[in-house]
Amino acid sequence: MAAEAGAQDRAAGPAVPRPSWVVTLRRLWGQAIRSLGWGVADQAVSSLTNFAVSIYVVRTLGATQFGAFSLAYVTYGFALNASRGLSTDPLMVRCSGTDVPTWRRAVADCTGAAALVGLACGAVVLAAAALLSGTAGAAFLALGLTLPGLMLQDSWRYSFFALGRGGHAFLNDTIWAVTLLPALVLLRVTGHASVFWFVLAWGAAAAVAAAVGPVQARVLPRLTGAWDWMSQHRDLGFRYLLEGTSSSASIQLRSYGVSFLLSLAALGYVQAVTTLMGPITILFLGMSLVLLPEAARVLRRAPHRLPLFCVLVSAGLTAAAFAWGMVLLLAVPRGLGAWLLGSIWHRSYPLVLPQMLFVMGQAAGGGAGTGLHALGAARRSLRTAAVSAALYVVFALAGAAVDGAFGTVAGAAVASWLGAGVSWWQFRAALRETGPVSAGHRPGPHPKPGKHRVSKPPG
Repeated sequence: MAAEAGAQDRAAGPAVPRPSWVVTLRRLWGQAIRSLGWGVADQAVSSLTNFAVSIYVVRTLGATQFGAFSLAYVTYGFALNASRGLSTDPLMVRCSGTDVPTWRRAVADCTGAAALVGLACGAVVLAAAALLSGTAGAAFLALGLTLPGLMLQDSWRYSFFALGRGGHAFLNDTIWAVTLLPALVLLRVTGHASVFWFVLAWGAAAAVAAAVGPVQARVLPRLTGAWDWMSQHRDLGFRYLLEGTSSSASIQLRSYGVSFLLSLAALGYVQAVTTLMGPITILFLGMSLVLLPEAARVLRRAPHRLPLFCVLVSAGLTAAAFAWGMVLLLAVPRGLGAWLLGSIWHRSYPLVLPQMLFVMGQAAGGGAGTGLHALGAARRSLRTAAVSAALYVVFALAGAAVDGAFGTVAGAAVASWLGAGVSWWQFRAALRETGPVSAGHRPGPHPKPGKHRVSKPPG
């Protein structure tokens, strides 16, 4: 019987090994399912909170006040990217997967840096509010008062994901949402339906969640360590600051330009179609919370797999953006638009197709951007961001001047695809510069003894 079985095995031939890319794909898919759950869930809560405020404002206050809210929101995005560049982006690159004591020492300074950025940006926004009038000035006043809490709350989210504790981030964002919803109802009942009170309630609810962060982490933000943190990671932090703020500044310039060239109402239509893409934004931002730490782990454990990882990221995100865009094209004129946007959906619907192409272009470059950050190629990622931001402003404003709201979204779509090409070109150059990377590599210079609070984890 044994001889017969052996003969059958020989007849069947040796087992055919699976291609390496299939093994890599299955491994990365399994890791993604395990890692992305909390990331997407957390981002869903965070984005749905912002989505709820946006929908509430547009349905309650109309296109003009929604345009003022949009100006405040893109300014918040600018401050948020500045805070992340100086505080949590270096944390995600260099402290993902560290031991808990090292993480706590790093997070104390990191969150202190985020709070300091919030205080500085809040002061600038309050000064701008004093120079503005009308609904825009009111929105900026509320934003300036609440920016420190908003920045600190966001830093807790990223800090928890750096340690792999996505559930803590999810809980913190849930506290924000649970605090905000009754506040919005109270404003409606008491008759305080204005953009000032909506922005104030939104930011104050975030401050409540930020106050819970130290209890969850057992760490107090250390403002006195903020400068120490930024100086230790200046090789990454200041480039990430410029990278993030260049992207946000381009969005601000486009928003201010559209409101100047067209009107606040036109800006409201553009922001409304951006809001319709909210579920894809949830997916993108949720994945960004875990993709960078995962890419850093791939780089340390199997560096040759990083390019494939980045290609799979871009392919998956682009396919998701296309699928959701098709859903909107079919569902918005069949009741979804009126339900979400009220009477302004007719003016926003023609913008769905170019907005879908714009988001697909961003997705196509997303994998390359993740790879650049994982490699610690801050100089190249900064170049990518600067070129992409310039393309965005030029094409979006030129489109607005030529063809109004449709033209600005179409111009942004062209710019996003050109920016994706720049991202992959820079990523390929970074890979050539890096050369063969050994397992265990961690981006960044070695810390000086006694100076750097973040130690390298064992192994």
